[in-house]
Amino acid sequence: MSLPMVSAPKTHQLSIVNLAARQRMLSQRMILQTLLAADGRADMLAAAKQSFQLFCESHTELLQTVKHLEAHQAQLIRQTYSGPQGVGPVIDRFMQHMRTALDQATRASPLLSRAVDDLVASTDSVLAALNTATTAFDQITRQKEDQLMKELTSIVADIQSVAREAKVVTFNAQVIAARAGEHGRGFAVVANVLSGITTEIDRQSKKAMELTERTRQAA
Repeated sequence: MSLPMVSAPKTHQLSIVNLAARQRMLSQRMILQTLLAADGRADMLAAAKQSFQLFCESHTELLQTVKHLEAHQAQLIRQTYSGPQGVGPVIDRFMQHMRTALDQATRASPLLSRAVDDLVASTDSVLAALNTATTAFDQITRQKEDQLMKELTSIVADIQSVAREAKVVTFNAQVIAARAGEHGRGFAVVANVLSGITTEIDRQSKKAMELTERTRQAA
């Protein structure tokens, strides 16, 4: 008997590592809700179905992330889920236990007690599997952050280099304007404005570099 679909929040609003971490919380919530549903709590049965749908949607989305990852990162996720020690089969079995328990609870089947026992027995294994998956996604997230930080550092360094060159040009312009006397007054005004601009660029680039360094240390 198929379970009714229940609307759930969109999962793509979370980062992949938060999505993976939330799966652990959802797995425990579903088990508790199903246990309460087995005791006759109709509201908990509806809640368990909604939690399970959200878990399934998140699981599908996490598996689909390989389409948007770099080759080595996608390989890490495939290995995590489908390799020799992959967690995919463990999670799939847990999901099947969950489907069975919810189906039995919906039909008030006498087999519900056995289904709940099987579900509870899978708790430790699925938690370990979800922890492994979360670690893999966290590793990818940190790699992306490190790469982004390197790119930002390079950009700021380029800006600082341009600012230094602009200072040299500004200084030379001021010297030339001073030598030109009255005829160089207008040129001197432009050179002074340019000097102020390059000083501000230099100040802002230093602030950006300091922020980048603080972000790296906090990571």
